[in-house]
Amino acid sequence: MPGALIVQSDKTVLLEVDHEDATSARRAIAPFAELERAPEHVHTYRVTPLGLWNARAAGFDAEQVVDALVTHSRFPVPHALLIDVADTMDRYGRLTLEVVDGRLVLRATDRPVLEEVRRHKAIAPLLGEALDDLTIVVHPSERGHLKQELLKVGWPAEDRAGHVDGESHPIALREEGWSLRPYQEHAVDGFWHGGSGVVVLPCGAGKTLVGAAAMARAQATTLILVTNTVAARQWRDELLRRTSLTEDEIGEYSGARKEVRPVTIATYQLLTTRRKGVYPHLELLDARDWGLVVYDEVHLLPAPVFRMTAQLQSRRRLGLTATLVREDGREDDVFSLIGPKRYDAPWKEIEAQGWIAPAECTEVRVALSEAERLAYATAEPKERYRLAACAPIKDAVVERLVARHPDEPVLVIGQYLDQLETLAARLDAPLLTGETTVRGRTRLYEQFRAGAITRLVVSKVANFSVDLPDASVAIQVSGAFGSRQEEAQRLGRVLRPKSDGRAATFYTVVTRDTVDTDFAAHRQRFLAEQGYAYRILDADDL
Repeated sequence: MPGALIVQSDKTVLLEVDHEDATSARRAIAPFAELERAPEHVHTYRVTPLGLWNARAAGFDAEQVVDALVTHSRFPVPHALLIDVADTMDRYGRLTLEVVDGRLVLRATDRPVLEEVRRHKAIAPLLGEALDDLTIVVHPSERGHLKQELLKVGWPAEDRAGHVDGESHPIALREEGWSLRPYQEHAVDGFWHGGSGVVVLPCGAGKTLVGAAAMARAQATTLILVTNTVAARQWRDELLRRTSLTEDEIGEYSGARKEVRPVTIATYQLLTTRRKGVYPHLELLDARDWGLVVYDEVHLLPAPVFRMTAQLQSRRRLGLTATLVREDGREDDVFSLIGPKRYDAPWKEIEAQGWIAPAECTEVRVALSEAERLAYATAEPKERYRLAACAPIKDAVVERLVARHPDEPVLVIGQYLDQLETLAARLDAPLLTGETTVRGRTRLYEQFRAGAITRLVVSKVANFSVDLPDASVAIQVSGAFGSRQEEAQRLGRVLRPKSDGRAATFYTVVTRDTVDTDFAAHRQRFLAEQGYAYRILDADDL
């Protein structure tokens, strides 16, 4: 039977979704191709240099990439594309950062490459004296900056310069009653072998345990950077439960506390607090001789953290995320400053192994009234999404959806506070927003986990690093425009396996014939790449 792929000379790859070989074809190209569009029947992927370099860093070679394309392609693969794939992947490793006689150097496999990059105006100031025709000294402080600039000109450097051990600190995993899952062990091995880099695992698949296991490998002081204080405390609780660390060894560096201990958990928000043009808390990075820096939800790194990470290239760095998608396009910075993708587990594979719950995704479409359509049509473009996302008809639809699941824990998630306040009142449910105190958030999460409350209305503060294992239904009413990673994170709130084995249910309520529909299609792209299909349902059919 003809293959499921059509590979085109512009580096787009079309996948026929209904083809019997679609799943294996998607799995074969996932390490190096990025999904661009995912309508019903044909998905469009693109082969990019960054995707190919990530695959190369993860151990794939050009022969494997070519074989994946040729094996699953319906028609002959354009020869020029195959040559370009090989040439692009060959660029990774032609330049390496190494330590020679105690000095950091940039070394090339051939002189023309080195001459090309050293003459680039952004790179020349970062380089020192030439030791020979293939080797140039680099100041250690420029290690991260140089990697960024080399990536921009299409010559990614493989960083073999190693890492300082940092201050040693004993950390062991407690494995009474549990053990690392096979994919978690593979993730840790991939990271440790590579030295630094990113591990991509689905929400609910235990990224925190990968971090704990990496810490046990490093046996060193560790700085953990997280999204918020609730996430910091969940990390602390998990480390206390899963490792030999005691409360006295784990410090919290947040708005509430300023503790620097052998293992310190800090929030991105505090680190990026700016006063009179400076970031006073970045000194935390020099407070100890860290042996490992862990970036939770690495796809969310703010610009100041990228800048400080450029100075941390001598430390081992582990990025954890469910999706490397960044709507600001800074995946290049993650690659160059944190490290390449070292491990990536497809969501559906983890689901098939029983480690995350299967999920049913449904897009429920509602319509504006004639008066609302007129208001929408005459509104300024920047106001249109809010008008569509907060359409009053959504409130009644959410009520009907909640009523369909009377005995299940339900999360209602949205972007706009006035919309969420209305829904909380109509559902007689607690509301959790950015203004809810850390103590208040913790109390609500505990009540939800204990079953004392079965409905919770949450803003975007619950997108990340929230452990609600019993939540089985999520209803999304509005989001951050077309954010793919937000959609993935919101589905992730309900993917932890259920004690009774039931599937998770994810609804997204969308206003038809508006930008709400366009943004919804964009948000769903990442999940479509992972094999999730959205059923479209008219609200009148509920």
